[in-house]
Amino acid sequence: MLRTQTSLSTWSQERSMKWLVLLGLVAFSECIVKIPLTRVQIMRKTRSEKKMPNNFLKEHAYSLYLTSSPGSNITTHPLRNIQDMVYVGNITIGTPPQEFQVAFDTVSADLWVPSIFCISPTLASHVMFHHLRSSTFRLITKTFNIAYGSGRMRGFLGRDTVRIGDLVSIDQQFGLSLEQTEFEELPFDGVLGLSYPNMSFLGGIPIFDNLKNQGAISEPVFAFYLSKSKPEESVVMFGGVDKSYYQGTLNWVPLIQARTWRVHMDRISMNRETIACFSGCEALMDTGASLIQGPRSLVNNTLRLIGATPRGSKHYISCSAVNTLPSIDFTINGINYPLPAQTYTIKDSSGDCYIGIRENPASESTETWTLGDVFLRQYFSVYDRGNDRIGLAQAV
Repeated sequence: MLRTQTSLSTWSQERSMKWLVLLGLVAFSECIVKIPLTRVQIMRKTRSEKKMPNNFLKEHAYSLYLTSSPGSNITTHPLRNIQDMVYVGNITIGTPPQEFQVAFDTVSADLWVPSIFCISPTLASHVMFHHLRSSTFRLITKTFNIAYGSGRMRGFLGRDTVRIGDLVSIDQQFGLSLEQTEFEELPFDGVLGLSYPNMSFLGGIPIFDNLKNQGAISEPVFAFYLSKSKPEESVVMFGGVDKSYYQGTLNWVPLIQARTWRVHMDRISMNRETIACFSGCEALMDTGASLIQGPRSLVNNTLRLIGATPRGSKHYISCSAVNTLPSIDFTINGINYPLPAQTYTIKDSSGDCYIGIRENPASESTETWTLGDVFLRQYFSVYDRGNDRIGLAQAV
């Protein structure tokens, strides 16, 4: 998701807020009139976790568009970089269209925006959906209640026409919030999830699947180019890959399971010494997370090696020392992805520099690192649902 500097900091901390804890569906008897809500979708069967063979690509004959020609079947949609902390893009919902600014998120699978009936006073600055103004809106008589690490939301479901630039999803299910907490100053109205259907908390078919099913895109592929510091130039593209946004070749990595955008990572090293992921671990590609996140002890060790000093919830380094800091290498599928210090340090609103790595408050049974925007600004990323793989290449 995306947010402002105050809650931009909380945004990263709140990434625990992610979509991992659904508290359950609750009947809505208290607040509003017949407004619909949601059910949990049964998780589909997943693939075996066995490692894919080395000749993975040869065994998957799949034609991925690699083109930047104007006539290609690719839709490129602009995103706005807000202080290197969050990337937002505009979509419309309804007939006539109502415009919203949303975060494009690879960890969640749901689309939601605030309803005009939302009772949270802090949403006054956000755009809210007027369902009675849309001739194509349909109610779904179910409610949902979702809890994040620091915040919660409840609402109802509807269906309507959703547009992402030139792409149109007809009769798309989405959530409408009636009450939200801890979303006060986030610089976006809602979230558009791009993960697998089994990650949906609302049930129904996610928008990316609908775009494919309805023939709006020719290939089940989307990709992100996240600009460095510049407000403009960031894009999300659907239906193929524009090779003008990266250099070299795309390195393909099979997913651990066809459920989330999670891959096996070999190790994390600095100055050729392994500092984390000693026996292999998992890496989650998360466009909705501002920072890189990992287990507390390993993150603390990394920050100590860098020489960062804690101040509040962040660890700072002298801005004059940034050019002397070592790169951090993330080795994925046998290929090193170096992250220079200029990439993993961020300058805050007061001009001080902090390290874009923090503890992940979520507890997992396996060592898991979330590679958020700090990593994805450096590496153009492709998400290939047709072959359940991620492509990475040096961003231009």
